[in-house]
Amino acid sequence: MCAAKSFPPGADPGDVAATSGGLLDVLSVAAVLLNAEGRIDLWSPQAEALFGYTAEEALGQYAARLLVHEKDRGLVMDMFIRVMEGGNSWAGVFPVRHKDGSTRQVEFRNMRLQDDQREYWALGLAADQTTLRELERDLALSARLVSQSPIGLGVLDTDLRYVSVNSAEERMNGVPAAEHLGRHVHEVLPFLDESFEATMREVLDTGVPVLDQYTVGRTPADPDNEHAWSISFHRLEAPNGTVLGVVTSSVDVTERHRAVQEQRRTVLTLQRSLLPHPPPPRPGLAIASRYQPAQAASEIGGDWFDVIPLGGDKTALVVGDVMGSGVGAAATMGQLRTATRTLAGLDLDPAQVLQHLDHITEGLEQDTIATCVYTVYDPLSAQCHISLAGHLPPALLRLDGKPELLDLPTGTPLGVGKAPFHTTTLALHPGEQLVLYTDGLVERRDRAIDESLDGLLALLDDPHRSLDETCDVLLNTLRHPGDPDDVALLIARVLPSTLSPNGTQLPRPEP
Repeated sequence: MCAAKSFPPGADPGDVAATSGGLLDVLSVAAVLLNAEGRIDLWSPQAEALFGYTAEEALGQYAARLLVHEKDRGLVMDMFIRVMEGGNSWAGVFPVRHKDGSTRQVEFRNMRLQDDQREYWALGLAADQTTLRELERDLALSARLVSQSPIGLGVLDTDLRYVSVNSAEERMNGVPAAEHLGRHVHEVLPFLDESFEATMREVLDTGVPVLDQYTVGRTPADPDNEHAWSISFHRLEAPNGTVLGVVTSSVDVTERHRAVQEQRRTVLTLQRSLLPHPPPPRPGLAIASRYQPAQAASEIGGDWFDVIPLGGDKTALVVGDVMGSGVGAAATMGQLRTATRTLAGLDLDPAQVLQHLDHITEGLEQDTIATCVYTVYDPLSAQCHISLAGHLPPALLRLDGKPELLDLPTGTPLGVGKAPFHTTTLALHPGEQLVLYTDGLVERRDRAIDESLDGLLALLDDPHRSLDETCDVLLNTLRHPGDPDDVALLIARVLPSTLSPNGTQLPRPEP
């Protein structure tokens, strides 16, 4: 790859933007032209930088007298004569006297030129030996690192066509290196998602690297099995800043991917085994629920919901969230869910239930903190009793279509202790809906929680929509692919009631 742009055939030089020459800039190659007598006729700016003399000081001078120590002049004159008479070029390192009196080791290439008058000239191209050797070492080290690296490395030009790949990339892709060259990335790896190309173009445009992008798919190396790679991208630039292309570095993380998937299946199996599916029918209520896990197994946590039958046709609605993630959080969730169902059978006030759960949480072996909303609905009195333990407030959708967040005492999370819980009593009317949820539904790292809660309320705009539809609308709108938290969602609608022959109010099933 070269940093210099190619000159378009037939283009006007005045219309072509000037670019510096990349490696030539690094080497600062000097050009000096001598006539047949050995006098300097041309002197480039790089020669001034390398030898210290301005063009005014150098032009017309004998090069040997100006640049060579007296003891070396005889040798230089002999080489000059051989080049001018025989036409053979000469290359090598020679000590040169700098204007400041110091001696510099300079890499030379000398050759004879002839003009249309059949006169001979000597062209000398020179570069500082130290700079040249450093560049050679850097190139040699880079080549060795690339060829021997266990990380797959690919270089693509600005059109995203392969320029080079190392052996590790060749093995990962299952495509010979020669079949990469000149081909677009999607020609070589057709399984890649379009976002892969979009990421590379973004890196080319912005220069901001993208690290550890997770990609899953199949390649010709193993077409029958799915593999996973962690791929990073950075823009490749010449020393002068010219954009050359993009470099990809790939690490095969298939074993880790498979282990994570297995862990995910284990956690989900445990999680789902502890949740009611579907919630049982309850007097006076229509109920819908959802549980949506996080994408990554390591992020699946202890979110849960429950619908618990109580005496007198009452129903406990519970939503909770154990802090943390993985198997431990799911197991702790199972313990708290079991304890909640046991306490619910004692027909306690919601605040008392949370007080007991707080003591139980404190007594668990591992440090545990959880939030919870515990609600008891009584269809005979059409009243709901609610208590919070550090949980987000439920939303209430009234029959007139006006949603609101209930203004309740927040309480402290379970496991913190030393703080009382409070029960609030709320009258509910037929058709009104109570929406309980965990924070994964509304919390965003890039968005204030108040803004997210307003977004939740804005979606609760149709009291006549089915509960299942409302669940789907909330999840599909508020959740995004890759969200790092799971969600439990429970919605209950109050049903109209009728009177039994003995005057007792009974719930009317929802049509």
